[in-house]
Amino acid sequence: MSAFFHPKDDLIVSASMDQTVRVWDIASLRKSTPSSLPAGGGPGGPAGTFDSFDSFSTVKYVLEGHDRGVNFASFHPTLPLIVSSGDDRQIKLWRMSDNKAWEVDTCRGHFNNVSSVLFHPKHELIVSAGEDKTIRVWDMGKRTAIQTFRREHDRFWVLTAHPELNLFAAGKYLRRLECLQYLTSTDALAKVTIMA
Repeated sequence: MSAFFHPKDDLIVSASMDQTVRVWDIASLRKSTPSSLPAGGGPGGPAGTFDSFDSFSTVKYVLEGHDRGVNFASFHPTLPLIVSSGDDRQIKLWRMSDNKAWEVDTCRGHFNNVSSVLFHPKHELIVSAGEDKTIRVWDMGKRTAIQTFRREHDRFWVLTAHPELNLFAAGKYLRRLECLQYLTSTDALAKVTIMA
């Protein structure tokens, strides 16, 4: 139930309720930009519509391993890795090569659906948000949780990371946003501020 562009390559990763993570090759979109399409559009329909996406993309990999719907998937900023999370309460780590992709490992520890997951942009960490009212920080090498941030009366739905600063934002129910800073010197997740 998410889709993200790869930071460098012509790829998109998507998460779906059909229990799969898909990696889409969109290299042909670069070759067929809107300015290169005929006045009436491309093979999939008129220019400027969403009808043409299927004509310019192909599924490169279908990653199966979640037991329930997949809520979120994202690429690592520099390594050929994908992380995904789902309603099976699991976080899965996947590796890609030029011609295949495969499951590397599974992180377990959430007690309810895992709604969002991403790689820390600068450190070898994974950050996840779950409907168990927690945000968890995982050691990517050991695949173990090293920090849990809990809010008893809120649950977290979505995460995003600042690309340069050591900050995360977690979206919560009722139009609230919580900003968190991962303090690597003390290996602690600290609440910075709450915005309504």
